[in-house]
Amino acid sequence: MLEIMFCSLLTIFPDYLFRRYVQGKRLGKEITIYSVWFELRWGITFCLILTVLLITTVFYNHPSTSSVTLFFRTMPILPEASGRVAEIYIDFSGHVEKGASIFKLDSSKQEAAVETAKRKIAEVESDLVVAKLDVAKSASQIDEAKIALQQAIDELQTKQYLAVRGHAPAREIEKLQLLVKSREATVAAATAAKDGAAARVSSQLPADKASAEAALAEAEVELSKTVVRAGVSGQVEQFTLRVGDIVNPLMRPAGVLIPDNAGRSLVAGFGQIEGQIMKVGLIAEVTCVSKPFTIIPMVVTDVQDYIAAGQFRGGEQLIDPQQVTRPGTLVTFLEPLYKGGLDGVTPGSSCIANAYSNNHDEIAASGAIRGFALHAVDALALVHGIILRLQALVLPFQTLVFSGGH
Repeated sequence: MLEIMFCSLLTIFPDYLFRRYVQGKRLGKEITIYSVWFELRWGITFCLILTVLLITTVFYNHPSTSSVTLFFRTMPILPEASGRVAEIYIDFSGHVEKGASIFKLDSSKQEAAVETAKRKIAEVESDLVVAKLDVAKSASQIDEAKIALQQAIDELQTKQYLAVRGHAPAREIEKLQLLVKSREATVAAATAAKDGAAARVSSQLPADKASAEAALAEAEVELSKTVVRAGVSGQVEQFTLRVGDIVNPLMRPAGVLIPDNAGRSLVAGFGQIEGQIMKVGLIAEVTCVSKPFTIIPMVVTDVQDYIAAGQFRGGEQLIDPQQVTRPGTLVTFLEPLYKGGLDGVTPGSSCIANAYSNNHDEIAASGAIRGFALHAVDALALVHGIILRLQALVLPFQTLVFSGGH
C-alpha cells in the first residue's frame, strides 16, 4: 500500500493534474468513475509498473524476514553414573552457580571402594616398614655369616699348616674345606636375602603403593561422580527428580540448565535469493514480540555457507530432490549494534528483521550514473524502515487481539 501511494504521486497524481487543469476536464463530469481508466490509463499503468519495480528493488536489496528467533543453548542435567537419588539440593526451578551441587546419588558402594583403597595403602606402608627391617636383619645375618666363614677359613689354614708337618690328618682338612664352602653358601644366601628385601623396599612395595594410590584416586573420582554439579552458572528449569528415583545417563534428563547470558545473538532465515546481498557487516533492524514498540539496531556477524534443506544422511536409499518440499533459508547471525541492545528480549522470542544494503564502496568507485542509481537503491531502505516501524506498532495488537494471544 505504501509503495502504491508513493508511486501514484509520481504517475496517477500528475496525470490527474494534467487532465484537470491543462485539459480543463472536471471531476465528476468528464472525469468519472467510469472514465477513470480511459482518462488515467497511462498513469495507472505506469503506477503499477513502478510499484512492482519498487517492491522488487526494495525487497531484494533490503530483505526482510519474520523467521527470526533468539536461540539459546540448554544443557541436560544427567549423572555420569547410574544410581538411586539420595539427596536433592534445588527446587523445581532456580538459579545455580558454577560448581554448585544439584543432587546426590547413593554413594555407599563408592565410599566402600575408597575405604578399601585407603586400607590397601596402609597395608603396603606396613609391608614397607617390615621390608626395611628385613633388610637390616639380612645385613646382620651377612655379618654373622662372614664371621663364621672367616673362622672356618682360619681353622682350615691352621690345619693345612699342621698337615704339612704331619700333625693333622687329611680327614679333618676335608671336613674344614666342606665347612668353608658351607659358610660361603651361607654368606651368599644372606646376601641374596638382603638384595631381595632391598628390592622390595626400592621397587616392589613403592609400585604397590603407587597402584593403591591410583586405585584410591579412581575410587574418589567415582565417589565425586555421585554428586551432580552445575557445569556453568545458569537457571535450572523443569527439575522433577525426587529422592528414591533411579537415574541413568541413558534416561531422559532430570531437568535442563540454561547458562547465564544465553540467547545473546539472533538467528534469522532470509530467502535464498538474498545470497548475493547478505554480507558480514550489513546493518539490520529487528523488532521482537517480547519487547514491543522497540526497534533494535543489529549488525550481521556471520552468514552460514550452507542451506540446511540440502543436508542429507547417507543410507540405503537414493535422495530424491522432489522430497524437499520447503526451500531452505539462508541462515544469518545478528548481534546488537550497541551493548545491551537485546536486554529485555526474552530468549526464544520471535522477531521480525530487516537488513539494509550498503553500496558505499561501489558508489565511490563508480561513475555518476551508476553512483546515482546505487544511491537511490540505498535510499529505498527508508521504505522498508518505515514498514518495520509500522509492524512494530501493529505487532502487539495483532498478537493480543487478532491472533488470540491473550
